[in-house]
Amino acid sequence: MRALRRVVGLRTAAAAAIAAAALTLSGCAKFDAAMSQQEAVVSFNNGTTQADMIKVRNACAKVPGATPEAIPPSVNGTTGTYDIRFRVDQASDADIARLSQCLSKFKSVQGINLEQQDGS
Repeated sequence: MRALRRVVGLRTAAAAAIAAAALTLSGCAKFDAAMSQQEAVVSFNNGTTQADMIKVRNACAKVPGATPEAIPPSVNGTTGTYDIRFRVDQASDADIARLSQCLSKFKSVQGINLEQQDGS
């Protein structure tokens, strides 16, 4: 009987240790997520107009987990250039796949590059 209590006690202690480790790691993951701001930068074929890039941005703007970054006021389709970017901090792998699928519908899109906001 003592041996059975001891085994049950060890299992309970092991389960508690695993639960504590999981909580600690999930807290780290939330901290890391807050510190990292990931974005998807869309690359286009040479010669793609800014107006066409903005059309692509607008067409894929409703993909869950992918928020298009604001377009600077100086970009009006005829002057200046702007890289189309989507914030994907909270995006799941499935959300990023949906964004990629949406973007792939446009011949002018070469692909997307996932980057940290600092450019790494």
